Amino acid sequence: MMSKIIKIGTRDSELALWQAHTVQQQLHDLGFQTEIVAVKSTGDIILDKPLYELGITGIFTKTLDIAMLKGEVDIAVHSMKDVPTALPKGIVQAAVLERASTLDILVHKGDLSFLENMGIIATGSLRRKAQWLNKFPLHQVEDLRGNVNTRLQKLKENPWNGAIFAAAGLERINLKPDSFINLDWMIPAPAQGAMVVVAMEQDDYTKEAIAQLNHRETEICTHVERQFLKTLEGGCTAPIGALAVIENDNLLLKGILFSLDGSRKLATEKQINIDLYQNFGELCATEILKNGGSELMQSIKKALDKKH
Repeated sequence: MMSKIIKIGTRDSELALWQAHTVQQQLHDLGFQTEIVAVKSTGDIILDKPLYELGITGIFTKTLDIAMLKGEVDIAVHSMKDVPTALPKGIVQAAVLERASTLDILVHKGDLSFLENMGIIATGSLRRKAQWLNKFPLHQVEDLRGNVNTRLQKLKENPWNGAIFAAAGLERINLKPDSFINLDWMIPAPAQGAMVVVAMEQDDYTKEAIAQLNHRETEICTHVERQFLKTLEGGCTAPIGALAVIENDNLLLKGILFSLDGSRKLATEKQINIDLYQNFGELCATEILKNGGSELMQSIKKALDKKH
């Protein structure tokens, strides 16, 4: 089999580069040759229609997908929670790396008295916002976007009490400050804390190389969480959280769906023998849809359509 230099596509943020270098190191340890190609992430790339028949929702993954489809890079490394549940035609999941922390954390400014009364928290995530308002209905939640570094900077510059981050992202690039609290009551985004490597479906050499990096337990848990998400969403973003964990031969899933303002909460907690994991996410999501989830998803869709 011919060997080739595997080109690793990545965005140019600090965290994205850290993820790419981590994959590069693991491939080098296995004896593969690689090269990192940093691609600027712009939301305004003109999409060649035929390239893109599927999975257009991922603003973070779009740029790299196109670089792959054009043959400029062989693989792309993503935070798995940012990747749309439907991958573009021709691109496949090649490996899921061992998961880091799944926790959300609140980075605050030292004084926590706001938790007892009025407070202003920042996050760009519908899931975090809804769960925060469910617990602290008197609080105000401000929108916060950008990469990790940008968001930490904005927190410093604004009169907010705190902002919510994924622990894994801050830990990976050593930016986790001392002033934080673990939000262990918050259900994370599906696949939070996991990194996924995608490759071209036709590229057997690369797929076989990358497969060696796969962590089976993480692959199973993220599969279940993302299937739960996909079944609920139907192409619309919503406040959805899911966390699967494996204990002995059992797989446990906690899944939630909230209204946008956090006032309504639909939750499920189930376990199953691990051998039956394949359709477990769908099973749990279907239960939520039957118990009021369908109507809730419709009202979320309506509310979000109005905004856009």
